[in-house]
Amino acid sequence: MSDATPAPHPLAGHGWTPALDALFTPHRAAGLIPGRIARVDRGRCDVITADPVTGTLHTLRADTAPVGDPDPVRCPCTGDWAAVDAEAAPLPALRALLPRSTAIVRTNATKRSEGQVLAANVDTVLIAVSLAAEPDLGRVERFLALAWESGAQPLVALTKADLAGDAEHIRADVEDVAPGATVLAVSAATGENLDVLAACLGPTTALIGQSGAGKSTLTNALAGAEVMAVQHVRDSDGKGRHTTTTRELIPLPDGGVLIDTPGLRGVGLYGGAEGISGAFSDVAALAAACRFDDCAHGVEPGCAVVAALADGTLAERRWESYRKLQRENAWIESRSDARLAAERRRRWKVLQKSVRDSGVVRRR
Repeated sequence: MSDATPAPHPLAGHGWTPALDALFTPHRAAGLIPGRIARVDRGRCDVITADPVTGTLHTLRADTAPVGDPDPVRCPCTGDWAAVDAEAAPLPALRALLPRSTAIVRTNATKRSEGQVLAANVDTVLIAVSLAAEPDLGRVERFLALAWESGAQPLVALTKADLAGDAEHIRADVEDVAPGATVLAVSAATGENLDVLAACLGPTTALIGQSGAGKSTLTNALAGAEVMAVQHVRDSDGKGRHTTTTRELIPLPDGGVLIDTPGLRGVGLYGGAEGISGAFSDVAALAAACRFDDCAHGVEPGCAVVAALADGTLAERRWESYRKLQRENAWIESRSDARLAAERRRRWKVLQKSVRDSGVVRRR
C-alpha cells in the first residue's frame, strides 16, 4: 500500500479543491471536464481547463447558452466553476455551473431590481481606494458592506500612497470605519507594502473600486507583468475612465488568482442586511446593548446608540451612513419582493392558460 501523496489537481492553483472535486463527480461520469470561467462576453466565455491526460492548462472559448437563466444572478460569471463539454460542436459548451461558495452581487446598474454578479467563488474582496484625493468614508463603508455581504473577507488597499503626505493618518481614519478588515497604504510606483498586500490575498481575490483608483496598475504590480492597460486620471478632478471593461481572471506568480473588475461608479447593495451588519459591526454591537430590543435609537431610555453619539464614541457621520444604507436596503428588498410576486403571478397565469388549452376542467 503506497503512502505517496497524490499529485495536486492541475487546476489547484486556480482554486480547485477536494470539495469541488466531490461536487463534480456526476459531471465527470457524464464525460465532462471542470473549468473556471475567466471572462464572459456576448454569450461566450473563456474557460480555463486542464487536459484530462497531460494535465496541461489551456483556455477554451465556450458557449454559455446551455446554462443561461432569466435571472442575471444565476447566469455564468467570472470565477464560476463549470462542467464543460469540450467535444460539443461547433463550439465547446458549458453544461452546468457548480454551486457558488461566495458571490459579490450589487444591484443592476440600470436601477432595476435584479442583481448583477461581479465575481463568484471569491475568498478575498480587495477594495482599492485612491489616496490621490481625500477618500470618501461613506463610499468606503458601502464597498465594505458589499464585500461582507458576499461572504468573502474584505481587504482595503489605499493606493497611490506616494501621492499623499499623510497616508498613515488617512489609513488610521479608514481603519476606524473598517472593523474586521485589514487596511494598507500601498504604492505600485514605489512598491510600498505590496509584499504585505500580496501576503493578505486569498486563493481567489476580487479587486473592486472606482474608476481611477489604480486597480489596473495594482493588478499589474501584483501579477508582476503588464497584463492590464493603464490610463491616466483627469487632472481636474482625479477621476479616471474605465480601463477594465470586463471582468478578467488573472493568475498570480505565487499562486492564486485575481479577478479584476470594471470601475464602479455606483455601488447599490442587493439584499445587503448581513453586509451592513458586517461593515457596521461596531454600531450593531451598540444597538444590541440598548435597554429595549425594539429600540428605535431616538428618545428611548437606556439607548446605547444615543449615549455613544452624545459622548463622541460613535460619529454622527457614521451613524447617518449606517441609517442611509439600511433605508436603501429596505427599499431594494421591497422592490425584489414585488418582482418575485410579479414573477409568481406570471407563472400562475401561464399554468392556468396551459390547463385551459389542454381542455382539463376542474371539478367542483
